[in-house]
Amino acid sequence: MDTQMKRGFLDACVLAAMAQGESYGYQIIKDVPASIGISESTLYPLLKRLESRKLIKVRKAEYNGRLRKYYSLTEAGRAFLAEFANDKREIDEVFDFVERATRGA
Repeated sequence: MDTQMKRGFLDACVLAAMAQGESYGYQIIKDVPASIGISESTLYPLLKRLESRKLIKVRKAEYNGRLRKYYSLTEAGRAFLAEFANDKREIDEVFDFVERATRGA
């Protein structure tokens, strides 16, 4: 997948990884589709950006003697995810248009 296209899906994929409940960095990386190819160096700045936009909230808790950050969706994050899902019809139209063009080429 094209790098710019991946960037457009990153926020939604990371938020979707938290849709069923709070999660932490390593688990989010495992839950996001492999085709997105997210790494720690990409994830943590993204999480900070999502937090600053109030799409997620963070809590810290001790786990095996270490402090771990747990991330969860806010109502604004859930709304963002719902809006992204609603955009699927428009995205499908674009892909259908491109597919028709490649079949006619």
